Amino acid sequence: MGTAAPLRRPPRVTVLLAICAAITPGVQAALPRQTLESVAALRPHIAGTFTRPTGFTRTAAGHYLVFDRGGHSVHSVDAAMTDTVRLVAIGHEPGKVIQPVAFSAAPDGSFVIADAPQGRRRIQLFASNGLRLRGFYLPGRFEPLVSLNGVPLNGVASVQYDGESIFLNLPETGSLIVEYTIDGTVRRTIGALRTTGHESDPDLHFALNTGVPLVHPQGGFYFVFQTGEPRLRRYSADGSLQYERVIQGRELDELRAAQPGRWSRRKQGDRELPIVPPLVRTAAVDGHGRLWVALVPPFTYVFDGEGDKVRVVQFRAAGLLSPTSLSFAPGGQVLVTPGCYVFDPRGRD
Repeated sequence: MGTAAPLRRPPRVTVLLAICAAITPGVQAALPRQTLESVAALRPHIAGTFTRPTGFTRTAAGHYLVFDRGGHSVHSVDAAMTDTVRLVAIGHEPGKVIQPVAFSAAPDGSFVIADAPQGRRRIQLFASNGLRLRGFYLPGRFEPLVSLNGVPLNGVASVQYDGESIFLNLPETGSLIVEYTIDGTVRRTIGALRTTGHESDPDLHFALNTGVPLVHPQGGFYFVFQTGEPRLRRYSADGSLQYERVIQGRELDELRAAQPGRWSRRKQGDRELPIVPPLVRTAAVDGHGRLWVALVPPFTYVFDGEGDKVRVVQFRAAGLLSPTSLSFAPGGQVLVTPGCYVFDPRGRD
C-alpha cells in the first residue's frame, strides 16, 4: 500500500487562516512549558529563622535583602549566604513596622515598606543599613479588597520603588498608578481605570482594577491586572498608553471559566466588601524589559517588549513553587519566594 500524500491547503485557505489568526485578539499557539531548577538558596539555618518571607532581592553591592512579612521585619544576608543581620524590627513607632504588607528595594539597597499601624496606611523609606530616612501616611484606612491565602494584594500591597519615586495602585483615586515622591507628595497619576460594568459598586469596581505597577528599565511602566480578566498594559515614560494585551493560556482556562457572574461579599465593620479572587499572584520586569507574570496556578508567563507571550515557566526547588514574589539580581538571576531560591532564567539547554 502506498503512502498517502500529505493534505495541502489551497493557497487562498492558507492566507485566510493567517489573516484570521492575526486579527483575532489574544489568540496564540500554546507554548511548551519549561521548568527552571534552583541554582542557589539561602542556607537552611538562615531560611529557617524567617516566618513568612515574601520579598527577596539582591543589591548592586552583592548582599541580599529578605522581607519577612510574618516576622514583621527586614534582614540583610551577606553575598555568601552564610550570615544575616536584622535591619528593621517589629513595632508601631517610626523606623519599625507592624502588619507589613509589601516591600520593594532599589538597586542601591535602599528600600520601602508599606505597613498598617492601627489600620492606617503607612509608607517608610529606609537606607541599605536599615536607617529610616522618611515616612508618610496615606489618607484613608487599609481595607484589603483582594487577598490570596490571607495576603493582601491591593492598595499599599502593590508598592514599587525605583530609588527616586514610589508607585502604588490606588484605583480609588481614579487612576491605576499613583507616583509619589519620597516625601509623600503626589507627583502624577498614570493610566485610566478599565471599564468593569460594576461602576455603580465602587468597592467591586476598584477590586477589579487591582494590579501591579512596574517600572520598565528602559523607561515607562507596565501595569498587570490581577483580578477579573487578567490583562497587561504598557505605558510610555510620559504616561501614554502604548498597548494592552489579554493574558491567557491553557494554564488559566479553568480559573477564567470559574469567574463568577455575581460576587459574594463579607462583613467588615459596618460594610460588606466583595470577595474577589485574583488570577495573578505577582509580577516583575527583568533587565531586558521582559515582563514575568506569576499566576495563581504554579506557572509564570514571560512577555517580550511588544507584549507577546514568549515563555511558560515553572520554578522547581524542593518541589514546584508558586511565587509570592519575583525579583531580578544585577546578574540577571531570578530571586523567588517562598523559600528564598535563586534561579538561572535561561534554564537548561
